[in-house]
Amino acid sequence: MNKVILIGRLTRDPECRYSQGTNQITVARFSLAVDRKFKREGEPDADYFNCSAFGKQADFVEKYLKKGIKMVVTGRIQNDNYTNNNGEKVYSVRIMVEELEFAESKNVTGGGESHHSQDNEYQQTSRPTPSTADGFMNIPDGIDEELPFN
Repeated sequence: MNKVILIGRLTRDPECRYSQGTNQITVARFSLAVDRKFKREGEPDADYFNCSAFGKQADFVEKYLKKGIKMVVTGRIQNDNYTNNNGEKVYSVRIMVEELEFAESKNVTGGGESHHSQDNEYQQTSRPTPSTADGFMNIPDGIDEELPFN
């Protein structure tokens, strides 16, 4: 099984390109910085992963993602090895995006809606604004029968 789940921030704005031909497809590439759980002096605090998304997910990336946004990316790892101009073999990996979603609400970054892209479909959900300082929303009286639990 080849499955990876990453939570991190985009290190730069995504780069989007379009394929040639009759069935034009969007290809989005971006880099994700993932903080290390354990940090040692003299070592990096984060790991950086190159990611690629295609089709409707790439359209989602192009429309909603920008540098600094915190994302959850699910995908698979693929070798991205090549030979450089000096004839040396360079070994690297790329994350092929299967699912992605925002890791924090836009309320944290200054907006009001949260967007989610999974299985090449767009989904959009509005989240209510918390009405108390502790982040919880008060449930109005008289709607107990509408709640999915008692």
